[in-house]
Amino acid sequence: MPEPHMRPRKSGGPVKRLKPARPANPAGPPRLLGFHKPYGVVSQFTPEGRWQGLKDFIDVPGVYVAGRLDGDSEGLLLLTNDGQLQARIADPRHKMAKTYWVQVEGIPDAAALQQLRDGVALKDGKTLPAQVRMLDPQPAMWPRHPPIRVRQSVPDCWIELIIREGRNRQVRRMTAAVGHPTLRLVRMAIGPYTLDGLEPGQWTDLAL
Repeated sequence: MPEPHMRPRKSGGPVKRLKPARPANPAGPPRLLGFHKPYGVVSQFTPEGRWQGLKDFIDVPGVYVAGRLDGDSEGLLLLTNDGQLQARIADPRHKMAKTYWVQVEGIPDAAALQQLRDGVALKDGKTLPAQVRMLDPQPAMWPRHPPIRVRQSVPDCWIELIIREGRNRQVRRMTAAVGHPTLRLVRMAIGPYTLDGLEPGQWTDLAL
């Protein structure tokens, strides 16, 4: 996976879930932040119920989320102070690829992986074709807090899934539809921007 030009800066806190605000023209130079969102943080600055908000981690004024990530998912979240850049990243019409590493229950066979590639019939319509592969070797991921619930009698594995849509809980619904519920979901990249070099709760300025 290509490594973005990152200048590590500082760690922070959680994220929350509201309809993303649209930044006006930036007062200063355009900025793009990459944040490694931990589990339990919503994609908004205000906390929501049991979920933490982004304000606990990021103290940069005037930036807004570009493409949300559910509270029970982890990984790369982008924020910017530039409205046009936010639209290019977040709007599914621009079809920016989003790369996920997905821990699923069971071991998908070739037919299940091909179903994901071809598109899965969901209640809101068939998904677009996706890129899918079994991760080999299986990754050694950082611990999640709390850890996932596993069934000792059922194996699990990690797959990579690359999609260009942004439906609500799409990846989880796709894997469930082919018989392999998602246990853990981590977004590793959005377009050319990756999670490389960021620990959970850390953010950095990304090169534009």
